[in-house]
Amino acid sequence: MATDIASYLDFILALFLAFGIAFEIPIAIILLVWTGATTAKSLTSKRPYVVVAAFVVGMMLTPPDMISQTLLAIPMCLLFELGVLLSRFYVPRDASASEEANE
Repeated sequence: MATDIASYLDFILALFLAFGIAFEIPIAIILLVWTGATTAKSLTSKRPYVVVAAFVVGMMLTPPDMISQTLLAIPMCLLFELGVLLSRFYVPRDASASEEANE
């Protein structure tokens, strides 16, 4: 039995899109902290919610099996941690502008 090429391409493109968006998480976190929308400390306090949200997103974007869900959710959690770690080195945009004004 041959698979339908259109459904295969739709499946592959959906997975590429899901994993592509997932790997943008650290950049989004750094930009949110840099603009002052949030802080690394507040993101750290919301860690349990982020883990649950990663598994829910993994459930919705992957085929209905636990392996695919986990293969998307675990990198999302690790990338969140990487984003929080890197965002500690960035100061909010308003704080850096006030420091330049004081000099």
